[in-house]
Amino acid sequence: MNSIQRSREGDSEIPLEPRESKLRDIFSKLDHNGDGRIDIDELSEELNKHHVYVPASRIQKMKSTGNSFITYDEFFRLMSSGRSKNYFQKILLQYTRHVIPPSSRKSLDRTDGEYEDQYTCEPPAICMLLVSIVEISLFCYDLLLRGHSFNGPTAMLLIYNPYRRIEIWRFLSYMFVHVGTFHLVVNVVVQILLGVPLEMVHGWWRVLVVYISGVVAGSLCTSITDPKVYLAGASGGVYAIITAHVASIIMNWSEMQFALFQLLVFLFLTITDVGSAIYNRYMNVDDKIGYTAHLAGGLSGLLVGLYILRNLEVHSWEKKISLIAVIVFLIVIILCIAFNIFYPDYFPKQEL
Repeated sequence: MNSIQRSREGDSEIPLEPRESKLRDIFSKLDHNGDGRIDIDELSEELNKHHVYVPASRIQKMKSTGNSFITYDEFFRLMSSGRSKNYFQKILLQYTRHVIPPSSRKSLDRTDGEYEDQYTCEPPAICMLLVSIVEISLFCYDLLLRGHSFNGPTAMLLIYNPYRRIEIWRFLSYMFVHVGTFHLVVNVVVQILLGVPLEMVHGWWRVLVVYISGVVAGSLCTSITDPKVYLAGASGGVYAIITAHVASIIMNWSEMQFALFQLLVFLFLTITDVGSAIYNRYMNVDDKIGYTAHLAGGLSGLLVGLYILRNLEVHSWEKKISLIAVIVFLIVIILCIAFNIFYPDYFPKQEL
C-alpha cells in the first residue's frame, strides 16, 4: 500500500496520512467489477500482503453483520481510524517527503519501484544524530576547559595540522573540531536535516560511508592544493551528504517526482556555498577558509553516492556510471595518499 504505514499499539491500527485520493485508488483497484464493493476476505489478504496491520477483531466485527462485502465509506473509516497516535513517526515521514518529493507513479504493483515507499523508521535513522552528538560533546568539553573551542585539548589532538601529517588520524578526526558556535550549528543542522532522509531510504551504513569519504577526501585534497592550511569542521562530510542527494536523484530519476527541480536546488546550494568559500579564501584576508575540503567533499559524495546508494530500478547505463564513479574516486584518493607519502619535501616542515 503506497500511502499507509503500520504501527501497533494494543488493538488499533495507525495508518499514516490516509489521503482520500490514494485510498480511492486502492479501493478502485480491489473493486474488480466496479460495483462499489469489495470482498472483506480479499481486502484482508491484500492488506496482509502489503504489511498493513488491521486487527483481526475488526475484520471479524465487519463479518458479524452478515455482509461479506465492504463499501468505500466503510473502507475509508477503517483505514482512517487511530490517526492521533504515533506522532513522531508521522512528523518524521512528513518531513522526509518534503525533502524528497514522492514519485508520481500510483501503481500498487510496484512496491519497490517508488522512492517514497522506501522510507522507514526501522531501524531508527540515528547515525547522523549520533555523529552530531559526539561533535557537540567535544566542542562543549573544550569550551568548558579553555573558553575557546579551537585551542582545547581535544581540538589540539584532533584538528588537521599540516605540520603533523604523520599523525594520520587527523585526516579524519578534524571533523569533530569546530571553530565557534555558528560553525558547529550550521554543520550539525545540515547533516541532520539532510542525512536523516538519506538514512531512512538508503540505510545508516551507506550514509556513514558517504560522510566519511567526504571528510577524508577533503583533508587529502587540501593537503596537496593548500598545504599550509589547517582544517576543522565536518564541512567535507556535510557537502558529501548534500551531493549524495544529487547522486540519489540521478540514479532514481524515474522513481521521483520533481527530480529536475530537486537537482537544481542541491546544485545551486553547493555551487553558491563553494563559490563564497573560494571568494573568502582569496579576497578576505581575515577569513582563510579551506575551500578545497568543501569541493572535494562534494565531489566525493557524488562519486561514492552513485556507487553505494540504493538504486531502486537498475539500468545498464547506471551500472556503468556507478562503476566509473567509484573507480575515479579510488584513483584520486590513492594518488593523494601516494603524494603525501612519496613527496614529503612538498609539505611544510616547521610549524609557524
